[in-house]
Amino acid sequence: MLRSHIPPQLELETFNRQAWIGVVPFSMTGVRLRWIPALPWLSAFPELNVRTYVIAEQKPGVWFFSLDAANPLAVAMARTWFHLPYFRARMECEEKDGWVRYRSARTHRGVPAAVFQGRYRPAGEIFQARGGTLEYFLTERYCWYAAGSRERIYRGEIHHPPWALQIAEAEFSRNSMGDAAGVSLPTQRPLLHFGRRQDMVAWKPQRILSD
Repeated sequence: MLRSHIPPQLELETFNRQAWIGVVPFSMTGVRLRWIPALPWLSAFPELNVRTYVIAEQKPGVWFFSLDAANPLAVAMARTWFHLPYFRARMECEEKDGWVRYRSARTHRGVPAAVFQGRYRPAGEIFQARGGTLEYFLTERYCWYAAGSRERIYRGEIHHPPWALQIAEAEFSRNSMGDAAGVSLPTQRPLLHFGRRQDMVAWKPQRILSD
């Protein structure tokens, strides 16, 4: 089901012969370019990505079907500089009574509508994923891939500490993020993880797999 949505230059990576889709809601803070201070109107906003897992040149990474964000300027910059499928959205994210309440409705013109609405919270002790486990496969990724014009493939290197994960629980009232990407999400109960915070740095993407 996923193979046709991934550029042929990339290999769809699986865990125990299963491909995975992640729907990842979070809030960005402190976003800035090197040597430029964080700006209140640009550096903090909700973001929601839909992803799967790929590999190229023996380097595992992430392939994004979409990245919805509540900051129009950040969306425009990311689409231009990073070749990533960012879309404008109307979003709310707040923590209340131990739950994170999250709402997102895509407003970007000319692309499929997408809505995500629900709440989630941590429900277990903090742990770090061990190598060889599914949790490690899903979270310890240190690059992403994107397709530019003329079927060019780019890789963006990132770095972050190991994830401090917790098992999570969630309630979803609406979720059409998979449908918007042309992918039907499975009907079984999803695997849920929570991360309180993750610091990350990123580098300018570089073209790979050139002729």
